[in-house]
Amino acid sequence: MDKHRAIPPGYMTVGEVAKKMNTTVRTLQYYDKEGVLSPSAESEGGRRLYTDKDIIKLHQIQSMKYLGFSLDDIKNRLIFLDTPADVADMLNEHAANVRDKITALSEELSAIETLKDEVMAMQTVDFRKYADIIVNLQMKNEYYSIIKYLDNTTIDVLRNRYDTDGAAVVIKEVNLLLDTAIQYQKDGIRPESKEGQELAKTFWDKMLEVTGGDVSMIVKMAEVAGSRDGSSKWKTKQDIANSFIEPALGAYFSNIAYNPFEGVAP
Repeated sequence: MDKHRAIPPGYMTVGEVAKKMNTTVRTLQYYDKEGVLSPSAESEGGRRLYTDKDIIKLHQIQSMKYLGFSLDDIKNRLIFLDTPADVADMLNEHAANVRDKITALSEELSAIETLKDEVMAMQTVDFRKYADIIVNLQMKNEYYSIIKYLDNTTIDVLRNRYDTDGAAVVIKEVNLLLDTAIQYQKDGIRPESKEGQELAKTFWDKMLEVTGGDVSMIVKMAEVAGSRDGSSKWKTKQDIANSFIEPALGAYFSNIAYNPFEGVAP
């Protein structure tokens, strides 16, 4: 009883603060030791005493800790709460941090749900492709879904020749070429026309770039693409685009009197 009477009104012991703020005495003692949150006073009996202002500061610390800040970061970011403006600034910063956290968690949830859909669409367990899809989702690459239709040989080529950003750019560029081929068909443009020949040259140059000039690799990639399940959206798109690109390439090679597949084993 003497100890309790020795505590002035408006002050709380470390145990009372721990209970009120759903933390532990050991945690508060650690914050004190690290200079993050020290008690405002000490009783005649040597007990460490806290105030309501310390409670607000502890809330600030707990919020920042939850948001992933280290104690060093927290120590440097703590705002002195001496005026209403100080408190408002602290709350504004917390609100901004919470909004950032909500955005990050929403993006993470969206990525998880998207990956789940891609896994079910693949109908196989392929962690290499899962990893590539995750990376492209994090990069916000809108062409991430193409990865599940690529064979492992093509993926290995992309990995060996490009970093993650470069591979995403290549996938986007090839996809745009396919879109162009499909649009040319809709517009009635012939494969042997000027536009068709320009597309053929661009497409062939891109294939040589991707494979490092290895024509046998291009043949292998084409064989894999041709044997893929015809029910997939990407396979259907490839088939439609190739019905324009293949004759366009044939005309292109004929015009330049060049057969890149001569001597290449089928």
